[in-house]
Amino acid sequence: MPEISIVIPAKNEAPNIAGLLDEIDTACAPVCDYEVIVVDDGSDDGMDQILRERMKTHPNLRLLQHKNAAGQRASGGQSAGVHSGVRAAKGSIICTLDGDGQNPPSELPALMAPLRAANSEKIGLVAGQRVGRQDTMSKKLASKAANKIRGAILKDGTRDTGCGLKAFRREAFLALPYFDHMHRYLPALFSRDGWQVAHVDVAHRSRGGGSSNYNNLQRGLVGIVDLMGVAWLLRRRKKAQPGEVMREE
Repeated sequence: MPEISIVIPAKNEAPNIAGLLDEIDTACAPVCDYEVIVVDDGSDDGMDQILRERMKTHPNLRLLQHKNAAGQRASGGQSAGVHSGVRAAKGSIICTLDGDGQNPPSELPALMAPLRAANSEKIGLVAGQRVGRQDTMSKKLASKAANKIRGAILKDGTRDTGCGLKAFRREAFLALPYFDHMHRYLPALFSRDGWQVAHVDVAHRSRGGGSSNYNNLQRGLVGIVDLMGVAWLLRRRKKAQPGEVMREE
């Protein structure tokens, strides 16, 4: 049974996926027993064939595919991809990163470390915080504005919730309320459930091949509704804390 499950939500990342997986193996093989789950979110560029071929020589690699009721490829979005991967994961600790190669896999051991350390039972989430972000100016400005507004309303103590590099406890994640785009609010949601949130500065790099599946307008439109919903959830925080025992009378 692997200790760590590395979940990668990916759509049309055929140019990037093989190199990304090579880097994951280099970074993680000396550190822990792990599996890699790629969640194919409706790709039509042949990425699944690259993964199937690689699975023949990499038994710790798994492929999940989103499909509709008719069995056709379907796209559910990044949060759906993460949620599908975590539900299927065998490890008690989950690490996530984006499939576009902008999150360096060499950062994974640093993300895992706080959750694997002694006396770390109260830590539920380790959130990567991008340093030296390699994106267009418009994307960086939009992200900076969104993070500022989110931080002011949710007070989650996190400057960059959009970073795909995260590590968290599987059972704690599955206990969170699930909704589309929830991956952008994990620090607030984990804190709501009484978990401590740790932060680790991580590198960022330019996309290898392909193009982004989301634009600033799409993020902004859904972000307003999501932010209000998460603020409502925080006002109804859980009263019991992790590790507490509820006594049956």
